[in-house]
Amino acid sequence: MSRRVYLHIGAPKTGTTYLQDRLALNARSLASHGVHFPSHSPLVSPGLSQFRAALDLLGQDWGGAPGHAEGSWDALVRKINRRSGTVVVSHEILAPAAPDRIARVMADLAGSEVHVVYSARDLARQLPAAWQESIKQGRRWTYRRFLNRVERGKPWFYRAFDLPTVLGAWGAGLSPDRVHVLTVPGVGDQRPDQLWLRMCEVLGIDPAWAPLDSTRTNRSLGVAETQVIRKLNRRMDRATRREASYDELIRQMLAEDQLVDPAGSPPVRLPPGRFDWAEEQTERWVEWIEGSGVDVVGDLEDLRPARPAEDEVWHNPDKVRRRQQLKAAVDALAAMTREAASRPDPERQLVHRVRTQATRLRHR
Repeated sequence: MSRRVYLHIGAPKTGTTYLQDRLALNARSLASHGVHFPSHSPLVSPGLSQFRAALDLLGQDWGGAPGHAEGSWDALVRKINRRSGTVVVSHEILAPAAPDRIARVMADLAGSEVHVVYSARDLARQLPAAWQESIKQGRRWTYRRFLNRVERGKPWFYRAFDLPTVLGAWGAGLSPDRVHVLTVPGVGDQRPDQLWLRMCEVLGIDPAWAPLDSTRTNRSLGVAETQVIRKLNRRMDRATRREASYDELIRQMLAEDQLVDPAGSPPVRLPPGRFDWAEEQTERWVEWIEGSGVDVVGDLEDLRPARPAEDEVWHNPDKVRRRQQLKAAVDALAAMTREAASRPDPERQLVHRVRTQATRLRHR
């Protein structure tokens, strides 16, 4: 039985949500052509299944009840090993995996032709998106502190972004033609389908096999909205408490929905003083790619940060005007109020159930 497995390991903030959702939406159509995006259970979506499998593989346990991911990796491997043709596994938390975890993956998939796919994006767009994502997930560090730590190679995000290190680890033992760098289209071409077409080229599939498009994207917040969420994280102590009752409410309803407004405050951008460092990192990436001989789909020029125009004003996310923050905070309060008003009152529901039961008893 011939089987080719593509491990799309990230990086985060490179359109992975869009790609994973499009694969899931078209899973049945793709399977009819011998391309599989598997779930370990018919009751669990492929995206969630593969997220849990990645958590289990990495020995992590977040995003659900304790132990919710246990056994998911082995279950997914069993599903993969029963398939023939092409199998796609995709989750961005795999990028900075430790060597022993990578070795386990390769051992578990020893009967397959394994390929590694890494989508890469220019740091001028990737770093602001990563800081916002960390705030959405509960962190409370300032933008300046985040960027300082990135330059020292400290945060998880940068370990996932460091292309030579990530692909040096995942590509060890693989021939260069089985390691694929997929560049995210540059600022001049923001159409998601262009990224999808590049993914299809990597996988060797016909785009017509996946006709359903995805509308899922991790949309960006403005500087004021991000600052409000950061302060809410600090007030609610989200980074340590992780109370599910309000953590998902803040992340999904506010950070990923109600506060995402194209007409809101200015977007988060890379500070002008950080471009020299970003360009140095990019040059290191490009030199590694060209020297390694790995397969490139897209244009390496897409990885080069586009410097802002000289007259473009940079807005510091750590120093947002109070009036802008107040507007974002009132918008958040209004959204929370509407959400609270729409939810059923447990006490009123209980009274209604008691009265209904009493009426039934009287009429017996």
